[in-house]
Amino acid sequence: MIQISHKAKQFLAVVAKLLVVAAAFYFIYYKLANDEALKSGLFLEKIQNNFSWAAIFILLLLSFLNRLLEIIKWQNLITTIKKISIGEASKQVLAALTLSIFTPNGIGEYAGKALFYPKNQTKEIIFLNLVCNGIQMVLSILFGIAGLVWFNQITKIISNTQLLLAFGILIIIIGLVFSLQKVAIRGYSIQKLFEKLHSIPQKVHRKNIGLAISRYLIFSHQNLLLFVLLGVELPYFTMMAAITAVYFLSSSLPAFQMFDFAIKGSVALLFFAPLGVEDWVPILVTTIMWFLNVVLPVVIGSYYVMKFKLK
Repeated sequence: MIQISHKAKQFLAVVAKLLVVAAAFYFIYYKLANDEALKSGLFLEKIQNNFSWAAIFILLLLSFLNRLLEIIKWQNLITTIKKISIGEASKQVLAALTLSIFTPNGIGEYAGKALFYPKNQTKEIIFLNLVCNGIQMVLSILFGIAGLVWFNQITKIISNTQLLLAFGILIIIIGLVFSLQKVAIRGYSIQKLFEKLHSIPQKVHRKNIGLAISRYLIFSHQNLLLFVLLGVELPYFTMMAAITAVYFLSSSLPAFQMFDFAIKGSVALLFFAPLGVEDWVPILVTTIMWFLNVVLPVVIGSYYVMKFKLK
C-alpha cells in the first residue's frame, strides 16, 4: 500500500479546500451572470423602487433567523452524540452547506458534517442529518398538500373527484410502504429506521419539530413579503397556498443546489400565472430568495471550509 506523508496530506487537503471554495463561487458567479432578471437590470430597478431600508433589514433578519434555526436544530440533534457550542454548530452547518451547493439534492451536506467527526461516527452523523432534513421535508409535504388543496379550490384546475382519487392512491402507497416495513434491503428496513428514531430522546424530537415549524414559517413568510414588496395584492391564504405548493413540488424534484432557483422559479410560474401575477415577479422572488438564503450563507461557509483542519 502506498503511504502518503503528513506534508503531502496537508497539501492535498489545502488543494481540496481551494477546489471546493472555487467551485462554490464559480456556481454562484454562473448563476448571477446568466440570470435574466439581473442582466436586464430589473433586479436593481425593483430593489431601488420597491425596497426601503427597513424592508431590506427585515429580509436580512429573516434570512439570519432561518439559518440560525437550522444551526440550533443541528446543535440539538448532535447532543445525542456530544454537546457542541452554537459557534461550532454554525461552522459545521455553513461549511456543509458550501459543500452541498454543487452536489445533487445537497447530498454533499451529509459528507460535509461527517468530516467534523471521527470516522467511526460517520453513519450516526449521516442519520442525524437525515433526521434534521427529514422533518423539513415532512413539513414541506404536509403544508404543500394543504396548499395544493386550497389552491385547487380557488382555480379548479382538477375536479374534486380527481383530487379524491389522487389522495386515495397516496393512502394506498403509504399503506403498502408500512406493510413492507419489516422487509430488509442490505440489512436496512423501515422498521429499523423507526427503532433508530425511537432511540433519540423525545425532548430532542419535540425541539427539532418546533424549530423546523418555525423555520418553515420564516422562509415561507419571507417569500410572501417579497411578493408584497413587488406589488402583488392577493389574499393571504391564496398567496400562502401557492407558496407552500411551490416549495412542495420543487423540493420533490431531483436537482443540484445551484439550479434550485431555476426549478423554484419555473414551478412558481405555474402557480402564480393563473392568479394574474406577471411572469417576472416569481422569477425575481426566487432569485432574491436564493441570494439571501444560499449565496450569503455559502460565502460565510467558504471561510469555515478554508479553516477546516483534516483530522
